[in-house]
Amino acid sequence: MTGWELAVVCAAGLVAGAINAVVGSGSLITFPTLVALGVDPVTANVSNTVGLVPGSFTAAYGYRVELAGQRERLIRLGAASALGALAGGILLLFLDPAVFEVVVVALIAVACVLVLAQPRLNGWMAALREEPRQNGGVALWLGVLASGVYGGYFGAAQGVLLIGLLGIFLDDGLQRVNAAKNVLALTVNGVAAVLFALVADVDWAAVAGVALGAIAGGFAGARLGRRIPAPVLRAVIVCVGITAIIALVYG
Repeated sequence: MTGWELAVVCAAGLVAGAINAVVGSGSLITFPTLVALGVDPVTANVSNTVGLVPGSFTAAYGYRVELAGQRERLIRLGAASALGALAGGILLLFLDPAVFEVVVVALIAVACVLVLAQPRLNGWMAALREEPRQNGGVALWLGVLASGVYGGYFGAAQGVLLIGLLGIFLDDGLQRVNAAKNVLALTVNGVAAVLFALVADVDWAAVAGVALGAIAGGFAGARLGRRIPAPVLRAVIVCVGITAIIALVYG
């Protein structure tokens, strides 16, 4: 990877780290960037997951005040995230790469729809919640498990999925839900990254570029991201997602 390509990847990691801290879906920035630079889609996905781990950590650390009192909840849900991530990572490694290239287009499209529909879906589903719950019960645990499988396999918009699930099943404020989302996303990315580092083909130059940007982006997103208008973030994510679909289908 040349110097300018590394700079482009680092910039994409910076944006992705900030978006992940606030909304989720940062992979819709970094993954298509790596593919556009000629990295094989499966290798790009693996390298992206590994590279985003430091940014996930800084984002979670940035929300440490909102994490107060959530330890028991996060231990319980974190187990579901870890199991799901392991299953998703194994699926990625053992399914035919051609299957990934087909599935990932559909996943990006679904992620874009979820990003656009998130506010309406969250409000609608929260209105259906019959009673407040602090831990979400079995339904939330299973939902987080499924989200972990998705995150381990691909990961774009897993933050959106988690915010939606936590917002539906927990009686808590949005900022605390977002803080919990960052910890669970860190768990998914961390478990998948360990698996990929041990047995997968990782582009370590791409990892370094994504990680350097994501570290700064995670801090910036946690501190300043709430000031960025959500519609602007959603518009950027969807545009990048559409670009990724076009690149994968016609590239």
